[in-house]
Amino acid sequence: MPENHIARAFDRDLETIQALIMKMGGLVEAAILDSAKALKKRDESLADRVRDNDRLIDNLEEEVNVEAARMIALRQPAAMDLRTILTVMKIAGNLERIGDYAKNLAKRTTVLVQMQPIEGASGAIRRMSKEVEQMLKDALDAYMRRDVVLAEDVRQRDHDVDQMYNALFREFLTFMMEDPRNITACMHLHFIAKNIERMGDHVTNIAEQVIYLVTGEMPSDTRPKATELIAATDDGEI
Repeated sequence: MPENHIARAFDRDLETIQALIMKMGGLVEAAILDSAKALKKRDESLADRVRDNDRLIDNLEEEVNVEAARMIALRQPAAMDLRTILTVMKIAGNLERIGDYAKNLAKRTTVLVQMQPIEGASGAIRRMSKEVEQMLKDALDAYMRRDVVLAEDVRQRDHDVDQMYNALFREFLTFMMEDPRNITACMHLHFIAKNIERMGDHVTNIAEQVIYLVTGEMPSDTRPKATELIAATDDGEI
C-alpha cells in the first residue's frame, strides 16, 4: 500500500478520534457549569441531568479508547503519530474523571437543597467552576492548535484554583465555628469545592499532555500548588 495512502487513512482516523475528544470535552464543560448552576439555583432536575449525562461521557471515553487501540493495531504508528494517539487516550481519561467530579457535585446538590443555604457559598463555588471550565476550554484549544504557550498558561492558572479552594475552606470553617448547625452543609460544600479543585488538577494534566505532545517532554518543573489547609480526599460517592 502506498505510503501517502496510509498517511491519508491515518489522518482520517485521527480526525475521527479528535472529533470524539471535542464532543467529550463539550459535554464535560457543560457538566461543570450545569452542576454549579444546579447548586446555586437549588435545581434538583438540572442536577439529575448532570448525573444522567455522565453516562454519555463514559461512553465517549470508551469509544475513544476503542478507536485508539484500533489505530495502533492497524496503522502501527511510530514516533509523533504514536505520541498523538497516546495523548488522546490520556486526555480522554482526564475528561472522564472531571465528568465524575461534576456528577459527584450534582449528587451532593440533591442533599444540600434539603438544608438551609450557606450565605455566599454557591456563588463562590460557581465562580470557581467557571474558572476551571475556562481552563478546560483553553486546554482543549491548546491541544487542537498544538499551542504550548496556551497550555503552559493553563498549567499556571491551576494555582488560582487552589487559592480559591483554600479561601472557601476558611469560610466554611468560620461558618461551622459560628453555628454548629452549619456543619453538615459546610462539609458537603467543602467536598464540592475539593472536587472542583481536583477538576483543575485534571485540566492541568491535559495541558501537560499537550506540552508533551508538542515537545516530546513533560514539563520538568513542579507546577505551582497553593498550600492546602486540609488533606481531604473525596474521589468517590456520597
